[in-house]
Amino acid sequence: MESNWKGIKKAITSTCHEVLGHKKHHHKEWIAVDTLDKIQERRDKKAAINTSRTTAEKAKTQAEYTEVNKQVKRSIRADKCKYVEDLAMTAEKAAREGNMR
Repeated sequence: MESNWKGIKKAITSTCHEVLGHKKHHHKEWIAVDTLDKIQERRDKKAAINTSRTTAEKAKTQAEYTEVNKQVKRSIRADKCKYVEDLAMTAEKAAREGNMR
C-alpha cells in the first residue's frame, strides 16, 4: 500500500512540475537585480550556517552572514529611497505640466 502511494504521489508531482512549473516569488518592483543577487548570497550563507559542523566553522560562517546581511539591508534601503525619489520627481514633473492624473 505504501509503495503504491509513493508511486502515485511521484507520478502526480512530476506531472504537475512539468505542466505547471514552480511558483515564482514576485519581488517588489523597486528592488534592483544586484540586490536580489545579494539576497540569494545571504540565503546561501544562512544555509552554510545551518550545515556547519564545528563551533569554529559556525562562528566563521555566522560572521560572514552578518556582513552580507548588513550589505543586503543597506542595498534595500538605497533601492527604496531611489524608488521613492523617482516617484516624487515624476509627481513634481506632472504637477509642473498640469497633468495631475
